[in-house]
Amino acid sequence: MTQNIRQAIIDDKSLSTNAHNVKVITVRGMVTLKGPVRSEEEKRTIEEIAGQVAGRDKITSEIGIAP
Repeated sequence: MTQNIRQAIIDDKSLSTNAHNVKVITVRGMVTLKGPVRSEEEKRTIEEIAGQVAGRDKITSEIGIAP
């Protein structure tokens, strides 16, 4: 699951380098996203990608927005 989410994030060329480097951690089917991104839009995009792969109810987002 981690690999599928990571690949989908990398394949989205509209995202910044920071967004491409967000950590994707999967434990017992639950996914945690961590790291800084450039905007609220990037944060939502990554959360959406992860939700499509894992299911929205299995995502915990700890993504921050870098100044």
